[in-house]
Amino acid sequence: MRIANEQELDLVEISPNADPPVCKVMDYKKFLFEQKKRDKALKAKATKVVIKEIRFGPQTDDHDYDFKKKHAEKFLKEGAKLKAFVFFKGRSIIFKEQGQILLLRLAQDLEEFGKVEQMPRLEGKRMTMFITPKK
Repeated sequence: MRIANEQELDLVEISPNADPPVCKVMDYKKFLFEQKKRDKALKAKATKVVIKEIRFGPQTDDHDYDFKKKHAEKFLKEGAKLKAFVFFKGRSIIFKEQGQILLLRLAQDLEEFGKVEQMPRLEGKRMTMFITPKK
């Protein structure tokens, strides 16, 4: 404490659990600033997962399917995750099998661009499937 006061700096406890506790003489505000700067740099380097969604109806036509499939390919090539889902309106819930067939067909068509992370699963009025891009 005397040495820290002579240099007009702070005595900072680095490792309180050590025996004896480890302390360091330093400018505490500068230490906090550098630590925040380090944390911010690490956060910027972390990869952010982007999820793109594509919505189908249970009786989506071939032309519409092809159009949406091209968008899905583009999303996977860009490195984004794909969330494909079939939305059942009103009584169209009776076409669950058609929705599942549609999603499995999409998974098969996009096999070279990505792999299925989660198989089609019905959640309320939506049947959802996730596809992750191949590295």
